[in-house]
Amino acid sequence: MIEREQIIENYFESWINKNNVILRKIFDPNIIYSECYGPEYHGLHAIESWFEDWNKRGTVFVWNIKQFIHQGNLTAVEWYFKCEYEAEVGEFDGVSLIEFNNDNLIVNLKEFQSKIPHYYPYK
Repeated sequence: MIEREQIIENYFESWINKNNVILRKIFDPNIIYSECYGPEYHGLHAIESWFEDWNKRGTVFVWNIKQFIHQGNLTAVEWYFKCEYEAEVGEFDGVSLIEFNNDNLIVNLKEFQSKIPHYYPYK
């Protein structure tokens, strides 16, 4: 579990540092990655292309991990994300469901988003 947490922490930091070196070390070549707003990437090559393209137009300021939950080969990660993309700043809370294979490579990653600010409709 500690190794998987470190892999995820390093991955989040790679976005902040705009450094894609880690991608080949943590993703299975046949990875399926579903973003929280719709796009889905199939294969490591697609993820590398997305990473390079996104980082030309955007910057991740913060990607903080709130907690990890482990069950078998699955890890759930609750996090907070803030970025600027095409001159617009955005932030949201999220959860990633991450499936590892027996070699601790990520084979499936699904992101889910919760908009910020949160509000209380029944005050």
